[in-house]
Amino acid sequence: MAIRNQIMLITYPDSMGKNLRELSEILDEHFQDIVGGLHILPFFPSSADRGFAPTTYETVDPAFGDWNDIRALADRYYLMFDFMINHISRSSGYFQDFLEKKDASSCRDLFIRYRDFWPGGEPTQEDVDLIYKRKPRAPYTDVTFRDGTTEKIWCTFDEEQIDLAVNTETTRNFIRETMLNMVEKGASVIRLDAFAYAVKKRGTNCFFVEPETFELLDFCRDTVKEQGVDILPEIHEHSSIQMKLAEKDYWVYDFALPMLLLHAIYTGTNKNLLSWLKICPRKQFTTLDTHDGIGVVDVKGLMTQEEIDQTTEFLFSKGANVKKVYNTVAYNNLDVYQLNCTYYSALGDNDDAYLLARAIQFFAPGIPQVYYVGLLAGKNDIGLLEKTKVGRNINRHYYSKEEIEREIERPVLKKMYAIMRFRNFYPAFDGDVSVADVGSENELILRWTKGKYEAQLHADLKTCRFEITYTGENGEKKELSLA
Repeated sequence: MAIRNQIMLITYPDSMGKNLRELSEILDEHFQDIVGGLHILPFFPSSADRGFAPTTYETVDPAFGDWNDIRALADRYYLMFDFMINHISRSSGYFQDFLEKKDASSCRDLFIRYRDFWPGGEPTQEDVDLIYKRKPRAPYTDVTFRDGTTEKIWCTFDEEQIDLAVNTETTRNFIRETMLNMVEKGASVIRLDAFAYAVKKRGTNCFFVEPETFELLDFCRDTVKEQGVDILPEIHEHSSIQMKLAEKDYWVYDFALPMLLLHAIYTGTNKNLLSWLKICPRKQFTTLDTHDGIGVVDVKGLMTQEEIDQTTEFLFSKGANVKKVYNTVAYNNLDVYQLNCTYYSALGDNDDAYLLARAIQFFAPGIPQVYYVGLLAGKNDIGLLEKTKVGRNINRHYYSKEEIEREIERPVLKKMYAIMRFRNFYPAFDGDVSVADVGSENELILRWTKGKYEAQLHADLKTCRFEITYTGENGEKKELSLA
């Protein structure tokens, strides 16, 4: 099924109900017209990072279901699958075969050995300083082979996530086979996780290395192009990278919108948000919340450092039940790139502010993605956070079927779902979007037009009040009722 211009839900396979079957039942019963697409976060067997350290892509984790459950969802929603193109699990058969057989392993060329990558087998301090790192030292893990020898193998993230050598013939075959299998199993979009880290090259920062990164991206696109499947590279960094991708007609993420919108609502001013909405890519997926957190690095250059710091401070002072300590080593979190908080709680659990934020997202250029906690206007899960001492779990609540049935009766959600249905089915959203120049710094006007159809959002950032008007079948102007 091709991408539809309808809102996509992001969820883990066991976060709305216990498994894929319960997820399917919940969607059918409560959200059929509200979401048209589904990004199911990694549902493969995995050894770490909530699915992002896959041991194989051949099967569905039995705890979640099987391929029949995935196909059943693919019959009703356009699906996004995750492909962790940068790495695979240390516990995978591929890496275990390498540990067992070393140079005799057919999998040896899947991985990056320091002895082969660096002259003399080790990087200089200058090399290490240049690398765009997620660790305070060179990105490697020490491994011991069956014969007792040890080596350093490239490892960007958790030690369970071993980086792949994406330029070897062996790895290219693995990439091709994996992506084609995903297509056969029902993927409409393949999300390339941690994509900017995938290409490593001496003398560079090993992050979005050009032109090699675009060569890899072209390879991935060409692999599934004939099947009508799209790819979406996942990259958290300066917005100029998304612009480069958009210039080459790739789908991109709008990871800048969450912070820009928080700043606009916190301060009641439109300047930064307006500027971005006018120039941002149109072929994009918009987000306010994700499984990782609220991106900070993505707005550099779009907000001053003072404004970024101010927004971060506002999140801790105006947000509900969120403390700075949750973003520290005490909660296994030193990620300077993201803030851990639900979007609803970032806005102080305030219904009016949250509804305004979602209305703006649904009128912004691109296809909206809504994380499952955001779909239910979820508050920070302090209980799960304290139980696990993992910062990101503040935004990873597990909802039972019964809890969802209670939550969807909240007035804020009834209103939000009315806007979502309108966004999914009103014809103007298949047309062109414009951002009006307004005289007041507190106002925002976004307008979509296609032929005789027009939809407009007129918002006051200071009061969090807004109205949505549209053109009826006979040309009359109507206001969308949220009652």
